Parts: sequence; structure tokens; C-alpha cells
Amino acid sequence: MKKIAKILAMFAIFALAFSFAGCKSDDSDSSGHEHTFGEWTVTKVSTETEDGLTARICSCGYSEQKRIPKGCFIFVLGTTIDGTTLTPESEVFISGRTFEIADFYMCDHEVTQAEYQAVMGSNPSSFKDGVADGEVQENRPVENVSWYDALVYCNKRSIVESLTPCYTIKNSTDPDTWGTIPTRGNDSTWDAAICDFSANGYRLPTEAEWEYTARNRNKTATKYAGSDTVDNVAWCVGTSISSRTHEVKKKAANGLGLYDMSGNVDEWCWDWYGPIDSSTFSTGAALFGGSRVMRGGNWGRIANDCAVAVRHFSSPFHCLHGGGYGFRVVRAAK
Repeated sequence: MKKIAKILAMFAIFALAFSFAGCKSDDSDSSGHEHTFGEWTVTKVSTETEDGLTARICSCGYSEQKRIPKGCFIFVLGTTIDGTTLTPESEVFISGRTFEIADFYMCDHEVTQAEYQAVMGSNPSSFKDGVADGEVQENRPVENVSWYDALVYCNKRSIVESLTPCYTIKNSTDPDTWGTIPTRGNDSTWDAAICDFSANGYRLPTEAEWEYTARNRNKTATKYAGSDTVDNVAWCVGTSISSRTHEVKKKAANGLGLYDMSGNVDEWCWDWYGPIDSSTFSTGAALFGGSRVMRGGNWGRIANDCAVAVRHFSSPFHCLHGGGYGFRVVRAAK
């Protein structure tokens, strides 16, 4: 908690700005004075209702600011899954499997580099430069993120925004007590994480929630999230400028208003990966399967890998150096 408070205090300090002329540099302000800027730093965290700010400051004290769009959460009406097999052929919504999906909110975009930096104090992404023309670097999705990293982000952001954290590890919801995030193999303590789905904080979607929303609440039978034409909705191999991630929300949304559910970065889900049958719980397959589910595909995958019916998986400690693994967050509808 103290660490998070210090981070937010630092953000506030960076918001102070004064302009001076005559500073030698690599950039200039509107009056033509040149400045040498540091990196862009988040000064105000965006929330559901308020825009955030990011700033860069010259050694002379002059600063520039850019707006971070407020986090937009889409209300998703829940349903009873009636055991019907959906097409394109789903491995989640299969014959005989019945369960409830409660109402929830899903963020309309993948967690961005700016949002991650604001909460975690670092940006692990591979794609920190080389942004496509007309796009904003800070609004590209964060990547090189493990499933363990995502849990820490969710609870820290919940605490910052005075929400009830969803995840418990070592009998605590405070990530500062969890120890170092594992990076070299599955960790039995972290793998035993418990999720309180009734809490109002941020969490990863279940695989069922993810596919339900990618399919526009199971109302749409398109191959990709929002279209049968992959280039309309996804960044992946074979689409325009596919050699990198892109700013979120640049392709068309699906019917619910969710962007990049196909392509850009793979998205972690809560569930352990494993075969699904009629008895599988709504929150996932085997209690321990060694790998966690990922959905949606990424910029480096072929189009078929970005279809709404395709399942991916990876070890929870793995972050795929090279820019493929990210996530988006959901909240209980309370």
C-alpha cells in the first residue's frame, strides 16, 4: 500500500510544469524553443469516468502533456448457457454443458502501456518505439506480461481505486505481500491463487466470459470478433502493417463495442487450460493443468489463430519476450 502511494505521489510531482526559453535539445515547443525531454510518464491514472494524463519534462522545467482516454467498460448482460454447441465450432459452449454467466463489465480495450505503467511503475513491453504513423505509443497494448503479472496488476489497480481486490495469494489480497513474481517456472503458491468473483475489483475474464463477449453475447456467428473478414477487426499476419502491435481501438469493434478481441495481443484468461466437457465448471477446466488459457491471437499469428473459437494456452510464468502476451480486465456488475 505504501509503495502504491509513493508511485501516485510521484505522478503528482510530474504534473508541475514551468516553461523557460533557451534550452538546447531534440524537440521544441509551439514558440520554437528547443527542449530535451525525458520519457513520457503517467501523471494521472485514467479511470472509468475520468481521463488520465501523461507528461514529459525537460531539464529546464518545461513540460508537455497528453490525454489518456478514460477506461471504457461495457456492461455485459449475463445469461444461462443452455448446452447448445455454437458455431464457429466452440470448444467452450458445447452440447450438454450448462452454466450461468453473471452480469459483468468488460473493458473495451486491452490494457495499454500507459495504464500498466501507472499501476506497476514499469513497462515490460517489447514494442516501446516504432509506433505506426498516426498512433500513440502509450496507447499500444502492454505485452511481455505473464499471467502472474496480470494478477498483480489487477489487485494493485483495485487497491489504488479503492475497490475490493479479487485475488488472494498467501492469504492476502495485497500483492506487496506475495513476494517476487515467479519467472522461471510454475510456482505452486501462485498457482493456488483464489479469485473472489463477487468482489468489485479488477480481474481477468474467465474463458467463457471472454468467448461470450467475443461472440457478441453469443448472438453473432462471425469467424472473428465482429466480422468474417479478419482485416476489418484484427492485427495479425496477413493484415495491413502486421509486424508489430498497434494502438488499441484502431480496428472496428464487435457488436458489443469491444476492440481487438481478435489479434493485436493474446489475452490471458483466468482458467487452467484443459479439455472441456459437459461437467466442466463455468470458471474453467482442471483445477491444475500446468498452463492457463489465452484467447484472441496476436499480431504475429495467422488469421485462423485469431478466430473466436480458437483456444491458446501458455505457462502462467511465461511472458513471451517478443511482444505477444497481454490482457484485458473485467469487473463484477455491482
